[in-house]
Amino acid sequence: MNVLLLGSGGREHALAWKLAQSPLLARLYAAPGNPGIAEHAEIVDLAINDHRAVIDFCIRHSIGFVVIGPEAPLVAGLADNLRTMGVGVFGPNKLPAQLEGSKGFTKDLCAREKIPTAGYVRVESRDGGLATLDDFPLPVVIKADGLAAGKGVTVAMTREEAEGAIVAIFAEAGGSAVIEEFLEGEEASLFVLTDGTTIVPFGSAQDHKRVGDGDTGPNTGGMGAYSPARVLTPELEAEAIETIVKPTIEALARQGAPYSGVLYAGLMLTPQGPKLIEYNARFGDPECQVLMLRFEGDLLALMVAIDKGELAAQPAPVFSAEPALTVVMAAKGYPGTSETGGGIRGIDAAEATGAKVFHAGTRRHGGTLVASGGRVLAVTATGASVREAKAAAYRGVDAIDFPTGFCRRDIGWREVERER
Repeated sequence: MNVLLLGSGGREHALAWKLAQSPLLARLYAAPGNPGIAEHAEIVDLAINDHRAVIDFCIRHSIGFVVIGPEAPLVAGLADNLRTMGVGVFGPNKLPAQLEGSKGFTKDLCAREKIPTAGYVRVESRDGGLATLDDFPLPVVIKADGLAAGKGVTVAMTREEAEGAIVAIFAEAGGSAVIEEFLEGEEASLFVLTDGTTIVPFGSAQDHKRVGDGDTGPNTGGMGAYSPARVLTPELEAEAIETIVKPTIEALARQGAPYSGVLYAGLMLTPQGPKLIEYNARFGDPECQVLMLRFEGDLLALMVAIDKGELAAQPAPVFSAEPALTVVMAAKGYPGTSETGGGIRGIDAAEATGAKVFHAGTRRHGGTLVASGGRVLAVTATGASVREAKAAAYRGVDAIDFPTGFCRRDIGWREVERER
């Protein structure tokens, strides 16, 4: 089977690495790709927001299956258009992808289905948002309604910070926001695979959103992660699936918009039980990196079965018992204006330590690998414990020469503390 993978980040490199191991795969293409993905796939010059061009490429190259990595093409309806043309797809259609595309869509669904989540109000104007703040104690959570690459959330500790977040969201035409109560607890990420009927757990992880050690500084797209998140016990996972994920999948099916693909539930583990923070309609980044390192099955076979509605007939996914941990190396300035163009050396030396280095924001400039984005590399490793996986990942980090880069040094700190 010829497969086209869409995307260019660390998530897509991890997917390419795992897809390349499938016996079902004949040829793997990727667009726009990156130098790491190029080790496993033929990179093609294709604008993934041009649906007609993607479909034409699939026809010309006998593509039997398309794996859509990032959220924007899903929210824009690329999966619908491919399926209409008879091409298999991993990823939900446009309407169910609104679980990620619109915070308001998800919150309203939760309200209808009595899914546990934070109390909220949708606001459509700056003045309405500012007035609504009076109804919420501090801290308060301000979310841009649309896609924001994991960075459209402000946890405001002061009234001034909350007002600033609202003003920023409505500074552009068409702004929309959700104001939410602040939930107390520890966060965990739960991944499930579903074909719209069957729901199968596909691992857990804990991301580190803040840019600095000790969870300080602004939110980012993710500075590192580990898997599994043992704080999400089997009992809590079962409760989250029963009270959050299952009602969501069933509600979409009743609307005639069955969800097909991976559903990523960001959870807050509160004293009252798991509550939904938000959904993503694709694998997380950098959570995908740790999940793929631990997953021991045939990813392509599983994806094809989901698209065909045959997930129930698949064996349960098997993961390594060893935890995995990934450290994101970012370019200086991230998550603000990142310093691109910095040279990167030592990838081979890092992998010689036993780590796996997934490329995120990299490109080739002449014969040199250079940074081309905010998050540049995801150095990933396994170990007998999270402490050992962390040590192995940082050995890989320390072997890389990336003078204009930086990373957090405390990824996995909560679980390392618990292991003591």
